Amino acid sequence: MEKKEEGIRANPTKGTEKISPFKLSQISLWLDSYNNIFSDFDPRPYNQRALSDDFLSEIKRASSDKASGSIELSFLIKKNKRNSADESTIKRRLKTHFKRHEELLKKEKNKIIVQGLLFSMAGVLLMFAATIIIFRFGYTSLMLSFLIVMMEPAGWFSFWEGLNTMYFESKRVNPELEFYNKMNNAEIVFTSEGI
Repeated sequence: MEKKEEGIRANPTKGTEKISPFKLSQISLWLDSYNNIFSDFDPRPYNQRALSDDFLSEIKRASSDKASGSIELSFLIKKNKRNSADESTIKRRLKTHFKRHEELLKKEKNKIIVQGLLFSMAGVLLMFAATIIIFRFGYTSLMLSFLIVMMEPAGWFSFWEGLNTMYFESKRVNPELEFYNKMNNAEIVFTSEGI
């Protein structure tokens, strides 16, 4: 994999030139064939085939320090092994995969936030109900006293657990969501230059 460093690069014919920020976010992967992108166990055509876990792990690792929205995913493959129709199909397949997983992760994050919000609201309602019972009736009977003892901690627990879910649990999805967002917005290029 090739990584480009930010800064000035010497050019013998033109002196020095500024490296473009776009090239700084390039991920270059060498392919022996297009099959390197896909699972060895999936015999379907490129437009339906599952992506290789090794391929996904490699681009996750390589994209971890790249800014979102400025990635070029460049596949290096020998000229005699290239096929423009296959490359177009593979680009569409990759974009479909990245977009689908980004949308699934967004839905999962929203679901976690909504669950946390509902849990917190239930906690507030329990505490409010306990407050009304104390205000209206006090601790006048054993049953009311027991109900208050049950509702107050249940309310606090629900409230704080809901906030924890909204804030911390929703964040656990962020690394995967960020990866798929980057890849969904990445430019995918096949090239034989420099090979």
